[in-house]
Amino acid sequence: MDWTQERITELTRFWNDGLSTAEIGKLLGITKNAVVGKAHRLRLASRPSPIRRMAARPMTPRVPREPRVSTMPALPQTAAMGTTRNMMPAPQPAPVKARIETPVLQLSNQRCMWPVGHPGEDEFHFCGERSLVGKPYCATHCAVAYVKTKPRTGEAA
Repeated sequence: MDWTQERITELTRFWNDGLSTAEIGKLLGITKNAVVGKAHRLRLASRPSPIRRMAARPMTPRVPREPRVSTMPALPQTAAMGTTRNMMPAPQPAPVKARIETPVLQLSNQRCMWPVGHPGEDEFHFCGERSLVGKPYCATHCAVAYVKTKPRTGEAA
């Protein structure tokens, strides 16, 4: 688009009159982005955003909530698993024989890296059993971590 001196004068006048960029674009037969770009290059006075912002609210300290306690009775393990035809219950890992007291930075790729417990608790540790070759877990935890899916039969709809 060619910006003639007459169009620049019209743009400046409309801008100073407070018309929106979309309105100016319609009057000049150009896009609002072309109006914004030219106004920026001409260094026309900036205007406040037309988007209404929420007034700044005073910051009030948040009070931590009490943890929610479930009022629903616990479901038996078999009922919670569902009955989807392709869904098989995950194999349960065998109990670990002994806790190996090895700091995480000293664990090697020959030891199982399966986390046991919750981080931050005193009883949290890694399995530490001998891992399978090329895997980060022992045989028991590989059975849990790597579940093969059944091949699909038929074509997708």
